[in-house]
Amino acid sequence: MTRALINTADRTGANRFRRRFLFAASGFAAAILLPQGARADFFKDAGKVLEGVGGLLGGGGGSALSDAEIGAGLKEALRVGSERVIGQVSALDGFNADPAIHIPLPGALRDVQKVLKTIGLSAMADDLELRMNRGAEVASREAKALFWQSIEEMTLDDVRKIFTGPDDAATQYFRGKMSAPLTQRMTPLVEESLAEVGAVRSYDSMMAQYKTIPFVPDAKADLTSYVVEKGLDGIFLYIAKEEAAIRNNPAARTTDLLKKVFG
Repeated sequence: MTRALINTADRTGANRFRRRFLFAASGFAAAILLPQGARADFFKDAGKVLEGVGGLLGGGGGSALSDAEIGAGLKEALRVGSERVIGQVSALDGFNADPAIHIPLPGALRDVQKVLKTIGLSAMADDLELRMNRGAEVASREAKALFWQSIEEMTLDDVRKIFTGPDDAATQYFRGKMSAPLTQRMTPLVEESLAEVGAVRSYDSMMAQYKTIPFVPDAKADLTSYVVEKGLDGIFLYIAKEEAAIRNNPAARTTDLLKKVFG
């Protein structure tokens, strides 16, 4: 009687193992047909099933990532991404020659540009536009330290929300939490860089020439605020692209920790 009970228990355990194993195996095969995002979610859930199978085999627990590993991996991803982006946009022509983030003259000054073009002086406005982009490139060199500081200040709750969020979750975090302080910190940098590259002098010369033309409307622009806004837009645009690449493209995971957390 005892032996019969043992045999029945063994058969029950074996059947339970087979059912769970077949479920996992068939699920993995089906997952190949899923879109990438859904496939990633499936494999997270399927990992729990395999941990259960491992327990039946006597292998023990699984290899779930700890909060510390997730936090370290995410912060490293953001550091790597921000370093790449800042290196790109702060290079010569990083803004000026990139159609996606090139900074045009603000609206009021485009009208000035049109007027100057009628008298053959549009080169003054073109020169100012170039120098504005140069100013953004110079100021962007200092942005990496600001991003890295904000990354270090992330809480565990921030990390969890970003890790499980959409492909631009970290970028949304930066925009929501850091736009105001980044603007405050970047403003004096942009103001200094605009003076350094001659944008302020170019603006004054252009406006002086414009005012000699009769019957033109008044025009003015806050170059510093405008370049800060457009400069941060350009940085955030590429931060979002880097974030998505590290999440979805294995080739973009350039360190062992990134491969472990996002692999």
